[in-house]
Amino acid sequence: MTGDSAASAADPAADAAQAAPVTPPEDPQWWRSAVIYQIYPRSFADGNGDGVGDLSGVREHLPYLADLGVDALWFTPWYESPLADGGYDVADYRRIHPAFGDLAEAEALIADALALGIRTIVDIVPNHVSDRHPWFREALAAGPGSTARERFWFRPGRGDDGSGMPTGWRSNFSGDTWTRTTEPDGTPGEWYLHLFSPQQPDLNWNHPDVRREHEDILRFWFDRGVAGVRIDSAALLVKDPALPEVPEHPGPGEHPNQDRDALHDIYRSWRALADGYPGTRVLVGELWLPEIDRFARYLRPDELHTAFNFDFLARPWDAQELRASIDETLAAHAPVHAPSTWVLSNHDVTRAVTRYGREDTSFAFATKRKGTPTDLDLGRRRARAAALLTAALPGSLYIYQGDELGLPEVEDLPDELREDPMHERSGGVDPGRDGCRVPLPWRGTTPPFGFSPDGATAPPWLPQPAGWAALTVQAQQSDPSSMLWLYRQALRIRRAEPALGDGPLTWLDAPDGVLAFSRGAAFVSVTNLSTAALPLPEHQAILLSSSPLEGGLLPPDSTAWLRTQHPAGHLTT
Repeated sequence: MTGDSAASAADPAADAAQAAPVTPPEDPQWWRSAVIYQIYPRSFADGNGDGVGDLSGVREHLPYLADLGVDALWFTPWYESPLADGGYDVADYRRIHPAFGDLAEAEALIADALALGIRTIVDIVPNHVSDRHPWFREALAAGPGSTARERFWFRPGRGDDGSGMPTGWRSNFSGDTWTRTTEPDGTPGEWYLHLFSPQQPDLNWNHPDVRREHEDILRFWFDRGVAGVRIDSAALLVKDPALPEVPEHPGPGEHPNQDRDALHDIYRSWRALADGYPGTRVLVGELWLPEIDRFARYLRPDELHTAFNFDFLARPWDAQELRASIDETLAAHAPVHAPSTWVLSNHDVTRAVTRYGREDTSFAFATKRKGTPTDLDLGRRRARAAALLTAALPGSLYIYQGDELGLPEVEDLPDELREDPMHERSGGVDPGRDGCRVPLPWRGTTPPFGFSPDGATAPPWLPQPAGWAALTVQAQQSDPSSMLWLYRQALRIRRAEPALGDGPLTWLDAPDGVLAFSRGAAFVSVTNLSTAALPLPEHQAILLSSSPLEGGLLPPDSTAWLRTQHPAGHLTT
């Protein structure tokens, strides 16, 4: 071990309760069809009443997740962190953030979930660490030219006085990617690279310490029974050591800090490590790449198991656009025999109910603006249809906490309560991501809606809208018209239908504005994105519909799942 690895191992609190390795349930192909539920720990459930979600809150609600029908839980970072970027600024990978619990609680949660047949996936953030990470503190103290600084990207500035940034690269959070240090005597020093915020210095993946440390981190969590890791910003780790400027139109593999070819050797070594454990321990990449063929290269049999399919999420609510995304995604995954993934939102993205109610129903970080109008009734109707559409597609399905409740984006948060650096670094132009991270409503008619225990005096860390009483789990769980009821039924059917999950899809001829396909010989999904009600094809039964039929017709912005004996090759109008 190196750096903070050694420090953590020497601290009894860090390695407390070294549990015997836990082996996940036997099913080597579980990840190909899995329903994976994303938990943002700060906002899921508060077990101790301090207004912040924690691991004890998750443990309390594991029966809810089992009843929902999920196969795995993906936790965004639960590690010790200053929370400058919601936990994606990690100070220690072997400690749990004190607000969430401790390592023993995490081990108990992993075991409790496994007892219910639910696996755990943890988040790994290999591109950067917190500026309070022991390595970075050591590098600042050691000064220019030190070996400690070689684990990062420290460079002298340009110009005679070093006041010019080493490159003109732009941050993923708006603004510059370099921050200048201050020497102990108060004089300006070197600059360090951060593709995100200044509190997140980038690691130098050319350094052997960095590679060894992350392999140790993988072992640490695999030894505790996690079934996989989600790799944050997976395409950004490797930089061109010459640090050239970004070309105006970089060709494949030519970008100096994205999608570098050397990344594949890193993930091959991780795959070999993961494959050395019993059960299938999956590697899931967060890859925002415009070239679908470059994206698929990461999914070759000896690299990552799966990667997030952001193209589908970003497309507008339009039949032609969505079909193009589905076709392109399936075609790119086929040569590498990897399953596709489908997701409607996450902790970074405007919630689907709000997004689908807007004039522009697509998503792009660059176009997020405060005050964009939305029709929540329309958005909710479309989000219900999209939930069934995605659940019927081949591959694995991700659900962001609260989407099963139909939660909208909270867009009227006071600026002084917003914590997301995307909001601050944009000068307030970008509303940031706090609106999709508001704590979940569980029960009751007034905030905190059961997010915290009865009698707790601390308010939730972000305020919930007073109008969320109708969106609580309690209010929805016995209402057949609710979003929660729809999700539960969809996941039960998905699990029971042998043709759903991973496998082939066959498109059926359909009118403009309609997506219709069969899965196997007896299941058909029809999504009506047109403006007119649609006659359904011949069928034996309607398994589930996102909206009530109107005179036997499927209304606009609706999806129906049908039991058929022999799916027709086309739908008639």
